[in-house]
This record gives sequence, C-alpha cells and structure tokens, in this order.
Amino acid sequence: MQENVITSLTNGRVKRLVTLQAKSAERLREGVFIVEGLRELERCSAAGLEIAEVYYCPAILPQLPAVQCDAVFEVTQPVYEKIAYRGGTEGVIAVVKTRHMSLADLDLPEHPLLVVLESVEKPGNLGAVLRSADAAGVDAVIVCDPLTDLWNPNLVRSSTGAVFSVPCVACSSEECIAFLKERGIAILTAQLQDSELYYDTDMRRATAIVMGTEATGLTDVWRRAADAHIRIPMLGTVDSLNVSVSAAILMYEAVKQRQ
Repeated sequence: MQENVITSLTNGRVKRLVTLQAKSAERLREGVFIVEGLRELERCSAAGLEIAEVYYCPAILPQLPAVQCDAVFEVTQPVYEKIAYRGGTEGVIAVVKTRHMSLADLDLPEHPLLVVLESVEKPGNLGAVLRSADAAGVDAVIVCDPLTDLWNPNLVRSSTGAVFSVPCVACSSEECIAFLKERGIAILTAQLQDSELYYDTDMRRATAIVMGTEATGLTDVWRRAADAHIRIPMLGTVDSLNVSVSAAILMYEAVKQRQ
C-alpha cells in the first residue's frame, strides 16, 4: 500500500478531486466517483466496489481503518477542506471505480418489487428513494431518462450508502417498459388522474411502482403502459408530496401486503 502526504492546495491530485466532485462529465470520462465518510466507505467496500484511491486527514481521522486500496494519501486539514464536498465527513474521501449495471444484469426473484423513477432531476431525491428502497427490501431501482448521474456526490451522501446495496439501473422509458412487459411485471403508475387508492391495489404480485417528477408527473408513455393507476389521498390544500416521500409510502404498502 502506497502512502504519501499532500500539503499543497495546488497539487494536481487536489485539483482533480475538486473537478470530480463538481463535474459529472469528468466522472463519466474517468469511470469513477467520489465517496466521503467512514460509513459510506465501509458500505462501498462491503458491496465489492473497487476503491482506487483513499485520502484521509489525520487531524480529523487519527487512524485510518483497514481498507483494500493500493493508493493511500494523507492530506492536511486545509487540503481536506478544499476537496471535501460537505462538512463533517470524518476526514476520509475515496475515489471508487464505477460499476455499471444494465437491465439484463438484474437478478430478480419470482415476484420482484421494483421502483421506477422517470426523469428524476434532484440527486438528493434519488438518494432518499434509494435509502427507502434499501429499508423496504426493494429488488431494484430503475431510473429512466435520468437528468442526474447515478454517482453524483449528493446522491451518494443522501442515500447513506444505499446506492451501493440496491441494484440501480439507468435506461430509457421505452427500454424499461419493454423489460417489465416481457417479464410480466405489473406497472403501477402514481398519478392523480383516473386512479384508485394505492392501498386498494394488489402489490403482492411482481410489481413496478412508477413515479414521475413533482412538477409534471409521468409522461403519457408511462400512463399508456400502466396496468393500474394509483394515488395517495391528499386531504390538505397541496396536491403533491415530495417524490421520495411518496415512493416510501408506496414501497411500504407493498411490504405490508407481502407480509
């Protein structure tokens, strides 16, 4: 294991880390993403992802736990503060090689529970959905026509590492619909119009819960493909919930029915 000390804010590795934190195109080009914090790093390692580089600050983290990595760098606190995406991340940052999954890679049980998100824009929302999906035992999350990359630092943070434990695939809506139809997985679209209450819908069968954006909802391609339209009752003055909250409600209805 190679260990060096980085003290300069203008070091080439420091500049690269700042760029990787900020630019999805650079993460895509290199095929890597950034992980911050001990918990996230441990969950990343447990999921079998390859850790390419580790940077830690002894002023914050006196002893780096054992980690499978050949390139470990000690950084000063000013350097760490420059490369960190957020505060309070326990003094450790890692560069991890991206693991890409396709629909064909999904190993699903007989009656899977899937969550499908169309054109999700905010990485924090996607991260929160992944966190709930992990807790609810969802078999996979499929992101259709994504407007954010799956390895955005804010997504990794908000998922608290669930992005490593829940199979997550990005594809087009058309590809996803064909995949679900071919496997006989019921498509339940969350929408206010022409819908029935979610708890009156059978989710014990193979099920995909499909959510759209808070602003515009689902596109017509999903509404037409749906086997059922479901809604969460809205008893106040607002007409929608945060997508991650809505997704959690629907996931746990499936959990209740299946138990």
